[in-house]
Amino acid sequence: MVVLSQLRAGEAATIVVIEGGRGLRQKLFLRGLFEGKVVRMVSNHGPVVVEVDRSVVAIGRGMAQKIIVRRC
Repeated sequence: MVVLSQLRAGEAATIVVIEGGRGLRQKLFLRGLFEGKVVRMVSNHGPVVVEVDRSVVAIGRGMAQKIIVRRC
């Protein structure tokens, strides 16, 4: 398992756990990022950009460091 920001462009992974408080978890949930979701890395230069459910979501690097994923 790795943190989301360690994925390379094009890699897919499943979110295992989000290590953060209620506020962070709520912000990510509203963007479609929660445990069990499969995400695909689009770019990790600057903000971390991932694709989830055919939508592109950009999040800060600090948020991405708190999302633990398992590569698919």
